[in-house]
Amino acid sequence: MHLRPSLRRTRAPRARTTARLTATLLAAVALLVSACSSGSPTTSAGGATDAVLAALPRATPSALSPYYSQKLRWRSCGVSGFQCATMKAPLDYAKPASGDVRLAVARKKATGKGKPLGSLLVNPGGPGGSAVGYLQSYAGIGYPADVRARYDMVAVDPRGVARSEPVECLDGHQMDAYTQTDLTPDDQQERNALVTADRKFAESCGAHSARLLRHVSTVEAARDMDILRAALGDPKLNYVGASYGTFLGATYAGLFPDRVGRVVLDGAMDPSLDARTMNLEQTAGFETAFQAFAKDCVRHSDCPLGGKGTTPAQVGDHLRAFFRKLDAHPVPAGDADGRKLGEALATTGVIAAMYDQGTWEQLREALTSAMKENDGAGLLALSDSYYERGADGHYSNLMMANAAVNCLDLPPAFTSPDQVEKSLPAFEKASPVFGAGLAWASLNCTYWPVRATGEPHRVRARGAAPVVVVGTTRDPATPYRWAQSLSRQLSSARLLTYVGDGHTAYGRGSTCIDSAINTYLLHGTPPTTGKRCS
Repeated sequence: MHLRPSLRRTRAPRARTTARLTATLLAAVALLVSACSSGSPTTSAGGATDAVLAALPRATPSALSPYYSQKLRWRSCGVSGFQCATMKAPLDYAKPASGDVRLAVARKKATGKGKPLGSLLVNPGGPGGSAVGYLQSYAGIGYPADVRARYDMVAVDPRGVARSEPVECLDGHQMDAYTQTDLTPDDQQERNALVTADRKFAESCGAHSARLLRHVSTVEAARDMDILRAALGDPKLNYVGASYGTFLGATYAGLFPDRVGRVVLDGAMDPSLDARTMNLEQTAGFETAFQAFAKDCVRHSDCPLGGKGTTPAQVGDHLRAFFRKLDAHPVPAGDADGRKLGEALATTGVIAAMYDQGTWEQLREALTSAMKENDGAGLLALSDSYYERGADGHYSNLMMANAAVNCLDLPPAFTSPDQVEKSLPAFEKASPVFGAGLAWASLNCTYWPVRATGEPHRVRARGAAPVVVVGTTRDPATPYRWAQSLSRQLSSARLLTYVGDGHTAYGRGSTCIDSAINTYLLHGTPPTTGKRCS
């Protein structure tokens, strides 16, 4: 599916990052080794596959030696305490001589006494979230002091993301139109408009980013991380990845199991799922989060969706009725560019607030303003934060990179609008509130100009050091079942469970979770198998 930092929508969410609201064809296919006698991966109706990500040879190919031996030139980058550098990686690992891609790297040196533990690479997810931005705005200053004292905190924007030769598609005005496309078409005309919007988005990405579009897979990004590990002088990779960052981290572990250091995968994704299954299960995850929000909302006197005694199902009915009203009659939002709050933007605003229960109060206030005062500014602000749209109308490349990576990593969830129509009952059963919209949003990779190079697969990483997999029981974007599945796949995984709400768990208020992860990062002692926190 499509996530953001800490949900970015590719236009459907697949795992987004944890920045909170505050494979080449040859490489990828060659690395998916089937356990079937036929030699080709097979996928069941539930998404599970017999393909397993195979480890790369330990010896570095001679053609890659110049990349592995490069020296990073650190410089000041305008943010106090941080340094920046540019790293080179081959655009195409199958043909290293065909050209380079330049990747933005940032670090903050260890700040305290004690034996240095090397580098700790962080990634907030997406795909498409800026790891450099996450480091400078949160991880490098907000991670526990003891961790920052012992590790150089490091981030690299993956290829195609933010400062690393970003994928480019639509301009700001075009993105405004795209994000307002009706994702619950009521007739053939609206269905055609949705298809046209997805085609235009895909064609624009192909026109503006033709060089990169075949080479932004997760396998390639994981191989880039190994070059960075070598350039930093670390024998093993220490890493904290959230949401999609767990898929990236698990891929690294599968490719380089002997180079796994202390690795935390928080808000885990399940690489064995196909796109349709992933989208459907994430849809159910958002419904789980909405149910929790609904129960909380009606306990407050300012809940505009019902009072005490109102059931979550009734709360959902009231919200859907509001969405239908907006579909017919958008409301003013005080936007300088004249945008009004329609169903699409309102739905995105509500989904954005499902990532963190800390935003539920903000959501109640925004819904009250829109439903009772005809003022859509609050929900529009939530939607803009989700899409990373600035007040000047400029969008980050989050949504563009998100689509580029997701559409390369997995074949599309649907190959035609008719397939979406047939799947609507299943999606609406998974979530009466969000199901239809998320089903239609899953059409986004159908018209992609580059064929997918990846397939669903399991990751074993045999021989790797202990890997901590973290799952939150009511996580909307990366359902808890995914963490359970990934922990069963990885040969050395330890599953750490947070019983609670929100997307990801580390640094979100649980002393139990934070203590377990900090102990692992600082001392190398993973939590006991099956440890649960609340």
